[in-house]
Amino acid sequence: MSDKQFLIEGITKDIVAFLIEDYNMDLQTALRRLYNSDTYTKLLDEQSGLYLQSSAYVYEFLTHELQKGKMV
Repeated sequence: MSDKQFLIEGITKDIVAFLIEDYNMDLQTALRRLYNSDTYTKLLDEQSGLYLQSSAYVYEFLTHELQKGKMV
């Protein structure tokens, strides 16, 4: 596993836990919301550098996306 993959998986795990805690989502819903988000697309984009940021920082992007109602 590359360092990038390791960092992305760690952030993903943390964000899913945050979604479950903050929005009372079940695991499947939290995963679907994250994986279908623009935030996750940016997280996977090496040029964005988002995967180098903290989980809390990335989660802020996702919460703004949730609040704007762009989520599936």
